Order: sequence, then C-alpha cells, then structure tokens
Amino acid sequence: MESNNNIDQTLNHLFREESGKMVSVLIKIFGTENIEMAEDVVQDALVKALETWKYNGMPDNPRAWLYRTAKNKAIDVIRRNKHSKLIDFSDPQKQLLTSGYTLETTMDNYWNEDGIKDDFLGMMYACCHPEISQENQITFILKSLCGFSTKEVAKSFLTSPDTISKRLYRTKEYFRKNRISLQIPTNKQIEERTHTVLSAIYLLFNEGYNSTHADQLIRKDLIGQAMLLCKSLLSNKRTKLPEVYALMALMCFHSARLDSRITREGELILLSKQDRTLWDKVLMQTGEKYLNHAAFGNNLTTYHLEAAIAFQHCAAQQYEDTNWKEILMYYDLLLEIADDPIVFLNRCLVILEYKGPKEALIVLKTMKNTSMLDKYYVYHATLGEIYKRLLNTNLSIKHYERAIKLTQSKQEQQFLKDKIAGKC
Repeated sequence: MESNNNIDQTLNHLFREESGKMVSVLIKIFGTENIEMAEDVVQDALVKALETWKYNGMPDNPRAWLYRTAKNKAIDVIRRNKHSKLIDFSDPQKQLLTSGYTLETTMDNYWNEDGIKDDFLGMMYACCHPEISQENQITFILKSLCGFSTKEVAKSFLTSPDTISKRLYRTKEYFRKNRISLQIPTNKQIEERTHTVLSAIYLLFNEGYNSTHADQLIRKDLIGQAMLLCKSLLSNKRTKLPEVYALMALMCFHSARLDSRITREGELILLSKQDRTLWDKVLMQTGEKYLNHAAFGNNLTTYHLEAAIAFQHCAAQQYEDTNWKEILMYYDLLLEIADDPIVFLNRCLVILEYKGPKEALIVLKTMKNTSMLDKYYVYHATLGEIYKRLLNTNLSIKHYERAIKLTQSKQEQQFLKDKIAGKC
C-alpha cells in the first residue's frame, strides 16, 4: 500500500501537469461560458482520486485513472443538462452528446491524445487574447492551465485572493460574452498571437527566476510551469516557431544556474562568485540544442538575442573568461529591436565590466526618461555599484539605500546591505 505522503505528492504533480489539459478539453465540451463547470469536474476528479487511492492504493496508471474519472463525471454533467440551455449543443458534434446511443463514444473522441494537446494549446491562445490585459492573462494561465489555487496566484502576485478573484471573474466574463473558442490561430495570425503567448510565458518564468515574493527569490514551481507551457508550443507543428525554440533555450540556460544563485541560508550570490560546478551541464546542452533549432526563418527576436547572451555566460569556464565584447554586441542589437530602458540598463552593466565604471556612468547619464526608472531598484543598485567602483562612497550608499527601499525581496535587501557593508 502506498503511503499517504507518496499519494499526495503524485496527485500534486498530476494536478500541476494535467489539470490544465483536462480543463481545456472540458471547456471545449461545455463551452467557454461554462468555465467553472469544467473546473468543478476536474476538482471533483481529484477529490475522488484522493479518497479512492488512500483507501485502495494508487492505480498502475494514475494519469489514465484521473482522465477516465474526469470523463465519467463530464458524462454525468451532460446527462443532467442535456435538456437545459446551460450547455450549447447546437454544434453537430455536440448534438451527439445528447443521445444515449452516441454519448460515450463521442465523449471518447474528445479525449484522444492529439485532441488534448490541441485543446490545451487552444486554451493557451484563448487566455492570451489581445483584448485581455497581460496581468489578467498571467492570472488566468496560472489558475486554469497550471492548477494554481486562487490563494497561490495571489501569493505569486503579492496581492489579495479577493483581487485575484476579481481578475478571474473579469476574464471569465469576457470569455462568456464573446464566446471565445479554443483553437490555434490561423497561419496569418499565428506569429502575432504566439508573440503574446510567449510574453506571458516569459513573465511567468521571470517571476519564478527572480520572484517579487518577499520570502522566496526563486520559485521553481513557476519556472517549471513556464517551461511546460513552452514545450507544449513545441509539440505542435504550427506553433514550432523559431522564437519558441529561442525562449526555450533562454529558459534552459537560466535554469541551469539556479542552484548556484543563492546560499543554503538563502542569500543571493553574485554571478562572479557562483560555483560553476553546480551549473546543470545537461540543461546547458539542452539549451544549446534549442538555440540551434531557433536558427531558422528570417526574424531575429529578443528571445534569440537574450538566449545568445545567456549562452555566453554559460560557456565561460570562469567569470574572467566571459566574452563581454560579444555580449555587448548582442545588447546593441537588442536596443535596435526594442528601445527598452531595462535593456539599456543591463547594457550599462555590461559596459561596467567591459570598459569600467567611468564609461558606464557616461553611458548611463545619456539615458532619457530616467524618471520612469527612479522607482526600479536595479537602476539604483547599478548606480550604487558604479559609484562604489569610482570610490564615491556617499553616492554609492545613497543609491544602495534607495534600492533597498524599492525591492520587496528579503534576499535582495540583504545583498544590498552587504554591498554597503563591503562584504561583497
């Protein structure tokens, strides 16, 4: 008999991996006007699994058991509602669900492996509809596709469950009113819509990689979900685009360095001080393969260039071997693609390493609209480091203290305090 702890771990893993797929199939069946109905069926299936497995033990194929249970519960919902107007059965295929003779066979057709993958991707594109705000897109992806509870989503955004509930309600209302269908966009739309999806995935990854959560700098659960969503795009020929490979490469390179970024006590470690023997060589090799796959088509995207920068860091055997000249070239190209103040700021950090603090300060002072960065802690941390290397202690401390007030991460706050104290 499996231990309760093992059953809980298996179910938690399944919930993260499979709940979004099951919800997507069920929304395809019930319609986007019945999202809660789909979520309730999945929740009921998971509760049933928890009760049954703890009594009878875990089945040989937990995933298949869970899918079969969700399917059977969906059949019960159809039987209860086939004469109501709650579910729209006007579609010819859905009409077959209203007959006792064809209900189970038709339901089986919805649950074939290829159909599940397509519905999950269709749901991903629906979540990232251009008229839904990016904030609501991420919220809805975490809740519907990644199996996060409202409380967990609120924790990720450092906000209240009530705020998240309102975001979810607004998104679901948009789905209901506009009857958004779960489908992969047409060939004409796919590049533009995929860009929106990738932006959402990368935001999710970044929240995991450098969390705004006060107690955790790294959220591996968010990182894992972002990479899972990106892999789903690569599983379909139509969404297997160069920029998708590039983003996957970028996330692999960053993830390879996770275990060296913080000490056992949770303190932040500078890239220059990281133990590179802890870097995951397999993930770096995997990232390199994805980056090679990204080298087709005519578009050079920000993901290509950011992945190339991350590769340079991974390729350096030690910090002193870093090819800053090559990295600076990639940042120059990034600025040509997108005149982004954060990219400009990161480029200044490269100049700091490559050409020294005087040149970095000169370049930083050419920046326009610095008022928008005045509330960004990295801007002040960068100035603090530049002035520290210029031996201007007063200005250095002033900017470090400003940076401390602007970040909610305890690890980053402590790191900046250590900078002021001269410990790093």
